[in-house]
Amino acid sequence: MLFNYKFYSQFFIIIIVFYCSHGLAIDKSTTDDDEERMHPLFNFKATERSARLEKRALPMLRFEYLKNRELDSNHWQELGQSILEKQLKSKSTLNTNLAKNVIMFLGDGMSIPTLTAGRVYMGGEEKQFSFEEFPYMGLSKTYCVNTQVADSACTATAYLAGIKANYATIGLMAAVSLYDCAGQNNTAHHVSSLAAWAQAQGMATGLITNTRITHASPAGIFAHIANRNWEDDGHVLKDNGDPKVCPDIAHQMIYSAVGRKLNVILGGGRKHFLPELKSNGSRLDGRNLIQEWKSLHGSTAHYVESREELFNLPKSADKLLGLFAMDHLPYHLDSDTTTTPSLDEMVQVALHILKTQSQGKGYFLFVEGGRIDHAHHDSLAMKALDETVEFDKAVQLAQLQTSNDDTLIVVTSDHSHTMSVAGYSSRKNNIVGINNSQMGLDGLPYATLSYANGPGYTNNLLTKSTGFQRKNLHQVNMDDKDYQFPSAVPLDSETHGGDDVGVFAKGPFAHLFTGVYEQNFIPHAIAYASCLGSQKTACSDGLHPRR
Repeated sequence: MLFNYKFYSQFFIIIIVFYCSHGLAIDKSTTDDDEERMHPLFNFKATERSARLEKRALPMLRFEYLKNRELDSNHWQELGQSILEKQLKSKSTLNTNLAKNVIMFLGDGMSIPTLTAGRVYMGGEEKQFSFEEFPYMGLSKTYCVNTQVADSACTATAYLAGIKANYATIGLMAAVSLYDCAGQNNTAHHVSSLAAWAQAQGMATGLITNTRITHASPAGIFAHIANRNWEDDGHVLKDNGDPKVCPDIAHQMIYSAVGRKLNVILGGGRKHFLPELKSNGSRLDGRNLIQEWKSLHGSTAHYVESREELFNLPKSADKLLGLFAMDHLPYHLDSDTTTTPSLDEMVQVALHILKTQSQGKGYFLFVEGGRIDHAHHDSLAMKALDETVEFDKAVQLAQLQTSNDDTLIVVTSDHSHTMSVAGYSSRKNNIVGINNSQMGLDGLPYATLSYANGPGYTNNLLTKSTGFQRKNLHQVNMDDKDYQFPSAVPLDSETHGGDDVGVFAKGPFAHLFTGVYEQNFIPHAIAYASCLGSQKTACSDGLHPRR
């Protein structure tokens, strides 16, 4: 069947006209609010499925094979046996020690394709992230109570508090819907997090992110909020809410029962704690919550804003608040590493304080690599993969500074994204480059990585008098860290995906994390291993004395 260019050109024109006539933005610059762009709030309407799938034959390809041992069958036999030995050794005896310490790593938006492409970006298809070598892994189902595809708010409630919630709400039962200020104010609707359970046992607790500390994932530690965008009082007022009735996320971080007990808080988002008029912040109540935090905790609590200050803390520091940017911390590829600490550096400092402040009772630490998600939303595949590599460095450091005997480490993601790894490129082909095995039916090359939707649509099209045509990627600088990868559907921001995400575990009771399960199971398993909360635990089962 011949490819009808005229038909498809007219088809794409209709799509563009539809978007323009309905006021739908294609240009990224049409909105100022990244949160609304990346995580839109909307009503859900049923749509009729009309797409028809067609299967195409596998194309005839020419590959350049690697000139190494992989051509020898003995290599694969030996590798298979090596993996078998490792599996037998790691799984022959179950670790049922008490998880005295718990470290939970959250790669925001770290989908399975992100891991696959990240390995190649890191050095080759055969590479492994450190957490992929953990002895146990499973898959979690990420949907919200009211949506098939989740956001980082409802998922935070699931993997931190053990219940599923509604889209864009945090720390609240699903009885509370978006914007429901009265529902938020009703403490009967509040659900507590792993951090709250740990604090009840006298454990030290910490929170680290490279996003705003008031962002959806970290807020799941301490907040109960009916709209994830209510990061300061100005945003509550914008939605006609009353900040005195529905305290914003920044306020809750300072004054909530969990927030004020956190030993370590490191991230960005300084603007949400500072007054608009005096400090270029975004608070409309005139309050400086950073000063209030310092007054609340006294002389042994320390506030820092730079990498140098972070690494020059006095030994007497028992509480630490570090806000290293007005907004999110910069991407690693954009960062000045002399002034902004990396994720692994923040983990290093936090573990030192938590070990000291735990006084033998253990600690709980939550660490988010949040900028993986942001890069995907803007179709910045290179930055998403680089952020994943940086995230893994933090996991590696945590492993080096802890013992498998008493520390449970869980690495997971909150949701996926729409990036896919496609085509039949030869081994070692540049993962952020052009597929080197075949051309599209339009006679043009295509990228190995692409998105189902997002801002990369218009960036990779040429407008001609006869219609629309894809850009020739041979004439595009795909090595640019800010290159937006192609997407099939034009959107101002790429969306999350609904597929399952990985859960990787090592340490006491890590074997509980195998299988396919609901995302809200994760904190139940962690609580069992560490004897937290009031439900079934290893202590209630008589495996360990109660804490």
